[in-house]
Amino acid sequence: MLTKTKIALAAALVIGTASAALAGQSVDRTAPGGSVMPGSMDGVNPAYHPGIFGNPAVAKSYGFVQSTDGTWHVSQAWRG
Repeated sequence: MLTKTKIALAAALVIGTASAALAGQSVDRTAPGGSVMPGSMDGVNPAYHPGIFGNPAVAKSYGFVQSTDGTWHVSQAWRG
């Protein structure tokens, strides 16, 4: 009986890991992130994307501009 339980748990672990990998989910749930879609600030926290918002030229390539008060916006000239 113990062997069947171990097999069932091992199978559940393998299936769960495989499904998370196929879904593109990170196993580390504490890591912030996500994706940034060019021309959209929906759900984007610039603090989690310093590679984009830490460099104005990169941010501009995504269609973002920083206002004088420091907040980020989608450029009115953005034509994705």
